[in-house]
Amino acid sequence: MGTAVEAANKEATGSALTQKKPKVIFVLGGPGSGKGTQCANIVEHFGYTHLSAGDLLRAEIKSGSENGTMIQNMIKEGKIVPSEVTIKLLEKAISENENDKFLIDGFPRNEENRAAFESVTGIVPEFVLFFDCPEEEMEKRLLGRNQIDAAKPVGEVFEAVKALFTPVNDKAAT
Repeated sequence: MGTAVEAANKEATGSALTQKKPKVIFVLGGPGSGKGTQCANIVEHFGYTHLSAGDLLRAEIKSGSENGTMIQNMIKEGKIVPSEVTIKLLEKAISENENDKFLIDGFPRNEENRAAFESVTGIVPEFVLFFDCPEEEMEKRLLGRNQIDAAKPVGEVFEAVKALFTPVNDKAAT
């Protein structure tokens, strides 16, 4: 583990990020709190790049890499992926992107994650954007996304399902 090549690569990535001086904002909040919606608005209006820690982890798993297999096994076993792994994926995404303004969604999960991010990358976030939303409201939003009453007869349920698959312009024609 810790070969001279790995040390040189870490130093090269760290120095590249230090030279780039990216502006980072952590975006936190529960599922259904509006993080994704507001990140899309920030991207559109302020030109940030949206990086989702979860999406980066899923992409690494899908790549079939050794790292991806390790991540998949940890998740299967119900373990938390070490912050260093997530930080490396974030660091790579930041260094490979031409933009210098980033929204990091879903990370850090705790103070140790934040401190490790700053220590590894040398980047101190501008601020944390926390979407505070009551649990009842988040649940209402999540359940309101294409909610179908499955207690109805099979045919009625499928009519509701079909409506979701019908393009909007086809609906207007009927």
